[in-house]
Amino acid sequence: MTIRVLLADDQALLRSAFRVLVDSEPDMEVVAEAADGAEAVALARSERADVVLMDIRMPGTDGLAATRMISADPGLAGVHVVMLTTFEVDEYVVQSLRAGASGFLGKGAEPMELLNAIRIAAAGEALLSPAATKGLIASFLAQGGTDGDREGQAVHAELLAALTVREREVLGLVAGGHSNDEIAERLAVSPLTVKTHVNRAMAKLGARDRAQLVVFAYESGLVRPRVE
Repeated sequence: MTIRVLLADDQALLRSAFRVLVDSEPDMEVVAEAADGAEAVALARSERADVVLMDIRMPGTDGLAATRMISADPGLAGVHVVMLTTFEVDEYVVQSLRAGASGFLGKGAEPMELLNAIRIAAAGEALLSPAATKGLIASFLAQGGTDGDREGQAVHAELLAALTVREREVLGLVAGGHSNDEIAERLAVSPLTVKTHVNRAMAKLGARDRAQLVVFAYESGLVRPRVE
């Protein structure tokens, strides 16, 4: 299957460069380009995009707002957003993940990194490694805490209670950046069994992909960020 990619960036030259790169791959194609977030949301719907490469900072509706709109639309449940940042350390990164993005990538990434990111996102995986990235996310979540109110904490507790002991265990390992194969080896089960637990956890928590599982694991307190 060909991965349908939507490019959302206000810089036409950058979009052109990304288009040439993406269209050079046999398993993916650029189906549309958007210059702002509002246009990206509309095109994601009309062009049936699988992955949106979304710049965080755009005039008008920015990438963060657009990601929230895509995440909130049931008709766009199959759309995965990869946020593009000018700087690797960006204060909006965790907000993007909370909004529903599958992960983020610096604009200075190597071409193969970008192409791999598209494939990973299309598969529903999380772009949360290497360890430095996970550390950044943990740090931001630690600073921001959870929802900070009793209602939010009650929702987290209720959702966690809906998970089985094994599902919580798998969730913790997913948040640690482990792949299904690595989790299977640790728990002495098959990768297919791990995938089943991950999918059930996603369904119970209303998560679009593994990235949201990771964010929930930190926000709920199931996984505590390390303090260096």
